[in-house]
Amino acid sequence: MNSIIHLIIRILIGLLVVVILCIAGLGIYVSHYKNPANKRLTEAGIAEKTAVVGQVAFNYAEGPDNGPALLLLHAQTLDWFTYHEVLPALSEKFHVFAVDYPGHGKTTYPANYVMSANQIGSDLAAFIEKIIGEPAFVTGNSSGGLLSVWLASQRPDLVRALVLEDPPLFSSEYAELSHTVADKLFSASEKAIQNPTFNGNFLDYWIENGTAFFKRYAGSFSQPILHWAITLYRNANPGDPLEIAFLPATVQEMLRGLDTYDPRFGAAFHTGSWNEGFDHASALAKIQCPTLLVQANFEIMADGTLDGAMNEEMAKRAVSLIPDCTYLKVDSGHVTNLEIPDQFIKIVDSFFLGEE
Repeated sequence: MNSIIHLIIRILIGLLVVVILCIAGLGIYVSHYKNPANKRLTEAGIAEKTAVVGQVAFNYAEGPDNGPALLLLHAQTLDWFTYHEVLPALSEKFHVFAVDYPGHGKTTYPANYVMSANQIGSDLAAFIEKIIGEPAFVTGNSSGGLLSVWLASQRPDLVRALVLEDPPLFSSEYAELSHTVADKLFSASEKAIQNPTFNGNFLDYWIENGTAFFKRYAGSFSQPILHWAITLYRNANPGDPLEIAFLPATVQEMLRGLDTYDPRFGAAFHTGSWNEGFDHASALAKIQCPTLLVQANFEIMADGTLDGAMNEEMAKRAVSLIPDCTYLKVDSGHVTNLEIPDQFIKIVDSFFLGEE
């Protein structure tokens, strides 16, 4: 009997050692992970830069001068790196500029900077004038799409043509916003900046206060695992952009973006101040350049909440208001440049350069 007990103990000890070694190995992998896209971007000649324009120090990625200027504006909570799947190919035919606009990435600005379409749009216009130096093709995803609309409507001299990548037209305006899934993020953003214990990092706040979200969408176990992985990576790579392995690409990019996200940006949507002086319908009607509106998948939930950027009626209304507009529906999630990169590249090449 004793020999059987001793055998069981040896087996359990062996299993424990294996588990410890696996955890240690996973820890080393997580802490030393580097997204292979970094190497591809470098090989394509795409470099990260900083340029001071007015009160903003823009962080952006620029490629070789291989064609007309192309400005890319990422989705809210992300940064320029979300375009890593498409930048190398696009840089072969364009002079690409992927910009972290205020509230995101490494771009910096004064503490009292106004988070609004008018302020950010004006500063992006100044970026085009000072850094790009010529009218550009512009494509923007989500909130980046809204800023693209601002640029084309308010500074038509700077925009040659537009590809609007699933922008939340009308749905992100104050009256309609409360009926969208996105407002949960915006509401959490406002709560964060009003919380006296908020440490300035929205990702930390989101993980700590998102128990219900994690339990519903990823399982209760995911919360401590994610916290462990983030802490491990930060300790091993202080000051570097957050790159967490073993996660889907869209989740990786969201975590990277949330780590530098200024919740004042989202809070401005929740309160309505982001769109102050920027009426979507009026702006769309002012666009004179050729425009392609790309709509991704959306869902109307059982309670009527919109899970997506636009419903069908909103997209149709936008197309009807833009004088020269083409519509394209794609089978993709919200960040199409990351989820269907090959198709996105073809869309951009075809619309801006007339290539089939």
